[in-house]
Amino acid sequence: MSFVTTSTYHLEPESIGELIADCAGIPASLQAENMPLPRESAPPWTVDERCLAQVADLDAYV
Repeated sequence: MSFVTTSTYHLEPESIGELIADCAGIPASLQAENMPLPRESAPPWTVDERCLAQVADLDAYV
């Protein structure tokens, strides 16, 4: 005797309602508001001359 079963798996939500329902199922221990804050803040991001040179001609492509 053989059985045939079908299942439909959606990898992406098809509506905003499905997305909200999917997010509601995330355990509280994994939600962002329950995550510990980093002990150190990252250093401020700065642009030096080398970085600026990489995009100097960008206006020509836009």
